[in-house]
Amino acid sequence: MTEPTVLELPDEQATEALGAALGRACSTGGVIHLIGDLGVGKTTLARGLMHALGHEGAVRSPTFTLVEPYEALSPKVYHFDLYRLGDPEELEMMGIRDYMEEGALVVIEWPERAGGVLPAPECRVELSDAGSGRSARIHTNDRIAGAARQALAGRSSSQ
Repeated sequence: MTEPTVLELPDEQATEALGAALGRACSTGGVIHLIGDLGVGKTTLARGLMHALGHEGAVRSPTFTLVEPYEALSPKVYHFDLYRLGDPEELEMMGIRDYMEEGALVVIEWPERAGGVLPAPECRVELSDAGSGRSARIHTNDRIAGAARQALAGRSSSQ
């Protein structure tokens, strides 16, 4: 991973645009970790990602089910929310490794609760409050970071 890329996200639309850029940049699959306090936009970012890959319905955080599959998308996407995970062993019992299939894109909110069970991510996004908006620190490779910067730059120039 490269040095983190820091992006300012002034509104919900910018957070969704970042998610969309990450979805397009990770179109061959991989693992994305979304880190941040409650309410900083992790699910909003995931929604942008799903919509960019063609999902037309609602995207909710799977807080109580732990995982929401989007198998009709290409690549298949598995959206995890581990906020209510009681014990990392639960992930082994639910077959977490089966979701990490070749070519799938796995988006994980609250990965720090997994206690080392998860594979290393290709992209880690740390979201935090920043004034009236949000800030995103993206730890990834140059290709994905560049796609995220370009998408947000294009968004601001088209407004």
